[in-house]
Amino acid sequence: MILIADGGSTKIEWCLLVNQTVIKRFVTQGLNPVMLTKEEITSRLEIDLSDKLLPWRDELRSVYFYGAGCLSGEASDMMREAIQPIVGSRPNIDINNDLLSAARALCGNHPGIACILGTGSNSCYYDGEKIVDNISPLGFILGDEGSGAVLGRQLICDVLKHQLPAYICEEFLSQYNLDTHTIIKRVYRSPAPNKFLASLSLFIHKHLDIQEIRHLVKHQFDLFFKRNISNYRSYGDTNVNFVGSIAYFYQDILREAADEAGYSIAKIIRSPMDGLIEYHQS
Repeated sequence: MILIADGGSTKIEWCLLVNQTVIKRFVTQGLNPVMLTKEEITSRLEIDLSDKLLPWRDELRSVYFYGAGCLSGEASDMMREAIQPIVGSRPNIDINNDLLSAARALCGNHPGIACILGTGSNSCYYDGEKIVDNISPLGFILGDEGSGAVLGRQLICDVLKHQLPAYICEEFLSQYNLDTHTIIKRVYRSPAPNKFLASLSLFIHKHLDIQEIRHLVKHQFDLFFKRNISNYRSYGDTNVNFVGSIAYFYQDILREAADEAGYSIAKIIRSPMDGLIEYHQS
């Protein structure tokens, strides 16, 4: 029996496989080793995971955890140590980052450009086995072009600096019960500001008929291709693959940006789990 986990900052999708058959799938709250301590991660997993795994815990042989923030050896080691008490000492625990999750889910054993557009954004060139090139996304403060967090950040900036129609600004502030003071507090003084900002993308999606808001989204996707994907041109591949809720729900605008940048989008999926199941079944 193997356990597959695809973990982002917002949620973690889990799947138990026995002899290539799916036994159980479920979702728990997200976590990121960059933002949490080992003790906090273990505590969350004990609450969210222990009971769900209990009937199969002794049968587990391997755990494949793909997680946001699991880029460095230190972060991966911390995640492994946090998971160990939950699954026991028997299973082998393989920790990888969410970018490899995206690459395996999108490309399988074939080379290609794999991208994430969700709460955050990322991209890589994958040779069919491993990631061979990656332009650092730099997070929502310095980069993460096209991500939910950056879309939300730009929306707030445009609202507070009166760059959108007045009725849209009023509707936004009223719907979320926000003012400048509250926004500053949520972004600079509260935990997980990226999740807060990404949650605002729902408002953006609802108002894509507003020219300024559609332009906001298109501009971010243009920047994603210019600052990230263009760096992989030397590999000679113009087909790009995407995973994540932002890519999935804004795919018409994303395809428009890709076409203008000289790329074709081969695949867009909302979640990598189905692709990961297929990968680990093969």
